[in-house]
Amino acid sequence: MAKEINVGIGFATGRKSFKNVLKTYMYNLKESELTESDRIKLHLFVAYDLHYENAEPEDFVHIETECMEDIDRAYFIGEKETRKATEELVSQMGMSRKEAVLLFDEGYASKRNIIVYEALKRGIDYLIFLDDDEYPVAVTKSRQTAVWGGQQVLRKHLEHIRNADITNGYHCGYISPIPFISFNDVLQEKDFRTLIEALSNDIVNWDTIKTVMKNGGVTYADTGVLVKDEAEEVPEINRAKFISGSNLTLNLTDPDRVLPFYNPPNARGEDTFLGTCLTDRTVLRVPAYTFHDGFGAYQHLLLGVLPTNLSYIKADTKQVVERFYKACVGWIRYKPLYVYITDRENYDEKMAEVRARLKETLPKVCRYFGRDDFMNVLEEFEQYHRNVRQHYRDFQDTKAAWRKITAQLVSREKRKTAI
Repeated sequence: MAKEINVGIGFATGRKSFKNVLKTYMYNLKESELTESDRIKLHLFVAYDLHYENAEPEDFVHIETECMEDIDRAYFIGEKETRKATEELVSQMGMSRKEAVLLFDEGYASKRNIIVYEALKRGIDYLIFLDDDEYPVAVTKSRQTAVWGGQQVLRKHLEHIRNADITNGYHCGYISPIPFISFNDVLQEKDFRTLIEALSNDIVNWDTIKTVMKNGGVTYADTGVLVKDEAEEVPEINRAKFISGSNLTLNLTDPDRVLPFYNPPNARGEDTFLGTCLTDRTVLRVPAYTFHDGFGAYQHLLLGVLPTNLSYIKADTKQVVERFYKACVGWIRYKPLYVYITDRENYDEKMAEVRARLKETLPKVCRYFGRDDFMNVLEEFEQYHRNVRQHYRDFQDTKAAWRKITAQLVSREKRKTAI
């Protein structure tokens, strides 16, 4: 008899609308015929944040029966469940409270960690992370109008994850939070390039961002990828393998090879920092796209309404400028630690370059957008630069604490096998 495959579907979310995205993916699974297989058992893991939209637990745990009919088990993780898991780490895993808090405190890295922990405990073989603003469709513009195609996301991951530690798909749509900028005498293209170079890393760089800006903020799917079946190994660039936090599957069959997420306090970049730990891990890019609805403007895609043209995202509304501002803050908060990990020998020199570029360009950005708070980006940089060594120690301590979890789980499994 063929062995059952336990597949976890993970959402780390603060949006009540995640239920609509989940419904779309469940229909997507039906269409790909995965739900008809007796071998595949689906398990839902939702780690939710009540503060993001001032929500109640019921906004996440009450899901339509029709949506849940193909889910074998569902696990909802809020503040109470997180406290319980934290106490479990201290009482059963031999951790200090500080170590437990590093893993399961606040932020999206912690939410991802607790999902992975609960999945490992329950014998999940493969865990796919999906985002609450990404949909299983791809958009191209090989003609005058947008052309859409459905994507069998989970099926593609399951085809390749057995031969990898991690599989990661592609993203199209509004991936970049940088809007289309109409340059003028206040903010010229060279000024904006200097700002992006201060904020960016090896993957988020001026050349890629300039291309996206020319498309009005839209990244279109590569038609060459859409017709491929094979996966490609993700290369290591400057001591890191670039992965994204969604359309991402972890192979949990060997807990010893599973790594934790981490981000500096109140920052993002949990996928980026995981990417710095993958030198000896097999990471495959699978040909499956998701459409990133970064500005929340295309939720009608979930209802089957396919636009013939995608709007330019211009820096002419408060919402768009605010998203760009938050992105700048988010990027600069994890820039010091990323450089410290990947290029420590040149760290001080690079931080001096970042400081000089920010001082040169942020006043112009403030005038252009009519917002003095863009100068906060420089303050955030200085704060996270000052604390980079502490953040690095926390990162190392997070990995060490996680190894205690995986060692315990491996030991338990060996005892079961022996019996």
